[in-house]
Amino acid sequence: AFQARVLREEDQVFSGKVASLKRFKDDVKEVEAGLECGISLEGFDRIQPGDVIEFFETEQILRKITT
Repeated sequence: AFQARVLREEDQVFSGKVASLKRFKDDVKEVEAGLECGISLEGFDRIQPGDVIEFFETEQILRKITT
């Protein structure tokens, strides 16, 4: 699942999961740059004009130790 953080001025005011991403009325996994979309963040609904939303994905990489 994608994660997002909301930055207000220089402060991070939210970090958590993206609940939904919609293009028109359809749920989508991605939206091309420059197109409108609807974003819902899990547990956060206080977006204000000027806020910046950054999206990221975390990966867990397992390592094997060989001897």
